[in-house]
Amino acid sequence: MFAFTFLRTMLYFFICDDCLFYTGSQGDDNLQAMLVGAMMRKIKSRNWKKQRYFKLEDDFMTIWYQSKKTGNIRSTFSVNDVEAVREGHQSEVLLSIADEFPPDRCFTLVFRGRRGNLDLVAESAEEAQSWIWGMRKLIENVENMGEREKLDQWIGEWFKKADKNNDGRMNFKEVQDLLKMMNVDMNEHHAHHLFTMADKSQSGTLENDEFVLFYKMLTQREDVLKVFQEYSVDGQKLSQSNLEDFLREEQLEGDDIQLHAKQLIECYEPSDKAKRMNAMTFDGFLMYLGSAEGSIFNPQRRGIFQDMTQPLCHYFISSSHNTYLMEDQLRGQSSVEGYIRALSRGCRCVEVDCWDGANGEPIVYHGHTFTSKILFKDVVSAVGNYAFKVSQYPVILSIENHCSVEQQRVMAHHLNHILGDRLLKTILDGKALIRLPSPEDLKGKILVKAKKDGGLEQSLSGMVEDSLNGEVSDEDEAAEIDEDHPHHENESVTFLMSVSGAEFVHHNSRQLSRVYPSGFRTDSSNFNPQEMWNAGCQIVALNFQTAGEGMDVNDGLFSQNGCCGYVLKPSFMREADTRFDPEMPQTRDHYHPVVLTIQGCGGAGAVLLSQRDSTPSTGLQSITEAIKHAHSDTYRRSPVTLCLWVESKMQDKVSVCRLAVVHLLHIFQ
Repeated sequence: MFAFTFLRTMLYFFICDDCLFYTGSQGDDNLQAMLVGAMMRKIKSRNWKKQRYFKLEDDFMTIWYQSKKTGNIRSTFSVNDVEAVREGHQSEVLLSIADEFPPDRCFTLVFRGRRGNLDLVAESAEEAQSWIWGMRKLIENVENMGEREKLDQWIGEWFKKADKNNDGRMNFKEVQDLLKMMNVDMNEHHAHHLFTMADKSQSGTLENDEFVLFYKMLTQREDVLKVFQEYSVDGQKLSQSNLEDFLREEQLEGDDIQLHAKQLIECYEPSDKAKRMNAMTFDGFLMYLGSAEGSIFNPQRRGIFQDMTQPLCHYFISSSHNTYLMEDQLRGQSSVEGYIRALSRGCRCVEVDCWDGANGEPIVYHGHTFTSKILFKDVVSAVGNYAFKVSQYPVILSIENHCSVEQQRVMAHHLNHILGDRLLKTILDGKALIRLPSPEDLKGKILVKAKKDGGLEQSLSGMVEDSLNGEVSDEDEAAEIDEDHPHHENESVTFLMSVSGAEFVHHNSRQLSRVYPSGFRTDSSNFNPQEMWNAGCQIVALNFQTAGEGMDVNDGLFSQNGCCGYVLKPSFMREADTRFDPEMPQTRDHYHPVVLTIQGCGGAGAVLLSQRDSTPSTGLQSITEAIKHAHSDTYRRSPVTLCLWVESKMQDKVSVCRLAVVHLLHIFQ
């Protein structure tokens, strides 16, 4: 299969008046109100409340705002950067001013990535509703854009970033700045050569169509063009028959290829002339390869496809460590936003470190550090509001309880009062458990996992917990990290795997184990979760607030099965008589190692997976090493070109990791 991900290739540029996105927005009263603009309060804290004028630009993609003092100086952000809109007092900042402004005038814009949220107070409830529903409409429009509109919008944003003087043209200095923003390392002579070639009007600046030409020259891919020409009779286009050959030989498609080829031409070919000929140009070919249909990920695995009726211990569970932290674990900010973001990413196990607080209210923070503090009841409210927005499968509250008995009663009250029937308080159906319940049994339920009262012997070093019915078993006691006696990260797990790996895997076929980063990682960094999954550990908790290889691998694993936060472990890790040893996998019957070859190509974010060149890129070797096994149904294979190369057939469909590299591909699209 041919998988293609790189800096978006340009076909057409600006969003025009006849664009579906634009005309679809004109008749909306809320959007019309946003076009007029409104004066609102921007809130950063109880003591920082400033008036700002907010307005939607005519492109329906940009919001700008300014203060009276700064005059013509404007700040802007793209609708594409906004992930969600929250009504009312749903942030700590807005909660802090709840006595001043009613909830029907307050809302929060949540941005993607690590950018802070924008808390706003409108002058009236009606005005707030116009902006809330208007923003939601704009976000929906972005999500429903076709491939052409997405490219138009993406390039339009780059052009605006580079066009500093807003004259609708780009001089060479602005082009150089653009290349730096796009992480394109190009010497000045070559950049000027491309600029001159694109400047057909010889005006010394690039206008609309000239910028398109410049961008196409910048992102020209000879390797992709070569494959295109191999299937094209005239080197200019693929007939429907040529495209069918490509789909059959490269994409390994076998069903209804004729119909699918026709649909691809209709969907991705920008040229009406080519469409009338039932043909696809190179531009259409690039458009298709950059789309979800051209992705390495098998679309049939995007939904929930696994058996969800097996006991909890048979699943890998997406888990967060120090969920309340937004930064490092010494001085970082604690926030309910950490829980909202983790749950919105499909996380099913969040951590809550509870301590005695003032006025009889328990607080959550990283004990004995300078991290800020938040109320336990606010955390529970956030979990209650967001637990099942992305996934209906159970959420586990991993509570580290340092509270007095009096404040533990307050904790119990908040859990019962806020979560109500969603909180699992009794054995299911009143029957004694023979085995752990399944995710299906626990749909819509919130479980509390906590340690038993009193100190626990540290038989496994303080890095692993075993859970059955919410407690640590006497036979397999394990404590979380002792604040006074910290241990080196994962020593116990690594030791167990090296001397009794098979026994540990067998243990994890019956009970839950939780692994989390060492307390020595004061920067909230992560370890590679793959090794823990190899031992069958289900709850491998990572710092969701820290981007990097660990979270990339984690996101890759949980991007399948509907992003529901539960992924079924391979059968050899679930069997009651399993003897699989992660340190000696070759001792297992039907052992077939898998070789994954990744070739990194030029450009910021360009990734190709190739059998034609079997030398891995050094920049991606760490990912390659992390992936030991693959699942041939989840990631489609190819005997030739640019995708996942499996050296030998996988008769047993080994799937310890299930190819975390899928996230590596998606983040570059």
